[in-house]
Amino acid sequence: MNTIITHFSLKNPEIANHYSEKRDTLILFLVMLHLGFTSLTFFICVFFSHKIAGPLYKMQKHLKLIREGNNTHKLFFRKGDYFPELADDLNETFEQLEDNYKNDLVYLSEVTSYINNLSLVVPDDKRVVLNEISSRLSSMQDRFTKI
Repeated sequence: MNTIITHFSLKNPEIANHYSEKRDTLILFLVMLHLGFTSLTFFICVFFSHKIAGPLYKMQKHLKLIREGNNTHKLFFRKGDYFPELADDLNETFEQLEDNYKNDLVYLSEVTSYINNLSLVVPDDKRVVLNEISSRLSSMQDRFTKI
């Protein structure tokens, strides 16, 4: 384009001026098109990254609350977020773990009761061992009830 403008500037300055204006308009159009495309790409990337990062962040907070013993609700993601099946699987897993803990707690209670009854009829030298086992089972029950 510059060669055309240089060529015409010697022969006809009006044509050279016309092409110079066209060149400036074309450059402005291309710059605006580039800025628009870059802005659009930026906003699309932010939008999609939030649909991925949001669920991961929420899952991380949910797991932290569970570790601290403060979480009693189910995990859910916003409508339109990616990985909704991950929240469902995580909720099902924790429900299964909770059921297992409850079953184990019942079993620990039964075993403790059985050992306490057994310690009443065994000789004194064996009773010390059964009392130790009973106290350890009681401490395990306490840990289970805190979960």
